[in-house]
Amino acid sequence: MAVPTRPCAVSVAVGRRVALWRVRRRMTQQVLADRIGRSKSWVEKVERGVRRLDRFSLIQQVADVLRVDPTELLGDTGQPQIGGAPAGVEAVRAALARYEVFAAGPTWAAPDAGEVSQRVEHAWSTYRHGDHPRLLRTVPELLDAARRLHTARPEHGTGLLVQAYRVVALVLVKVGESDLAWLAADRALATAGSDPLLAGSAAVPLAQALRGLGQSRLAMTTAVAAADRVAASTNGKARPGSRAVYGTLLLQAGLAAAGCGDTHSVGELLRQAEGVAARIGDGQDYRTASFSPAAVELAHIVAAVEAGDARQAVRRHETATQQQAWRGLPAEHRAAYLVDAARAYLDVGDFTAAGRWLVEADRVAPAEIRCRPAARTVVAEIARCGPQLAGVGRLATALGLTRSGNEGTSMTLIRPV
Repeated sequence: MAVPTRPCAVSVAVGRRVALWRVRRRMTQQVLADRIGRSKSWVEKVERGVRRLDRFSLIQQVADVLRVDPTELLGDTGQPQIGGAPAGVEAVRAALARYEVFAAGPTWAAPDAGEVSQRVEHAWSTYRHGDHPRLLRTVPELLDAARRLHTARPEHGTGLLVQAYRVVALVLVKVGESDLAWLAADRALATAGSDPLLAGSAAVPLAQALRGLGQSRLAMTTAVAAADRVAASTNGKARPGSRAVYGTLLLQAGLAAAGCGDTHSVGELLRQAEGVAARIGDGQDYRTASFSPAAVELAHIVAAVEAGDARQAVRRHETATQQQAWRGLPAEHRAAYLVDAARAYLDVGDFTAAGRWLVEADRVAPAEIRCRPAARTVVAEIARCGPQLAGVGRLATALGLTRSGNEGTSMTLIRPV
């Protein structure tokens, strides 16, 4: 019987770096394989350390596709890091780690339901405006108040606590804390209990967190199951917000499908979302979910970027951003999308347009660029490879990025921002 080959420690380390940068570049194993002229099985074995990258020319080829310096894969500069955890994350982590059960007593009073509701709404408003640092500072106290209300008056507190956990999970995904976001989303799902609409709304950030962790297949399964549950619960009589939640789950499932290379499911899921969005229309207040025909169109574009079809993404982007509905989307949504649009322009080699849209994203919602590791990576790539654009240069400086080396072709993080 053949003895299984044991992966070399060095091969495993290099493979992990390949996987890390592939996920950061939003590529599937199949997309990476296609771009370097290899099979998906070959990429999978490299990432597991079973197959070694033993030729520098091959390492250079993989690095070029991933748009990193070969030393990032070899480990000469250490594991790629972009900034530190934004201020406030540790306080949120501590808040999520508290498991105490609040008990009513003579010295303890439940928070006012109206006040907690206002605080939850303020948190969502802050999120929609893309002010992530402020939101991170305020959510620990919000979670404390919402949990106390839920303990004392669950009939009023359950929905508010679910919404509090949801917004916490979403902002944690933004700042690159997907593992912590998964915990917050899981808490929201557990709090929702048997209510399919609340559970569906909680499944949205759960799917996003799973995508952030590179678990696209699981994210798709989770979102589809939650969408089916929401649809089955309506019995032809949609509750307020149920269509928006259902449509948003379909969008998340479609984006997750793109992340794992399932192009058939992408088309089917986004077509279903289009039908739901057509019934809702544009101009909703986005309190339940950021869902509309415009949101579906942007999802099509992001899915194309995920699937490696950057040229199609660029064509659709130019049309989508000319529509009136585009301006009606929340600032957070528009800025986050523009980061993906910049990635598409990078992939087609148009560094000037990539920089222009990234600067526009910074104008719309600065924290979307300055707090998100994925966005900071795009800034560094444009500044490293593209022409000297004033706006990108200022943005890179604001992020603590500076050029290094004689050729000025690499970027170094000189301080966390």
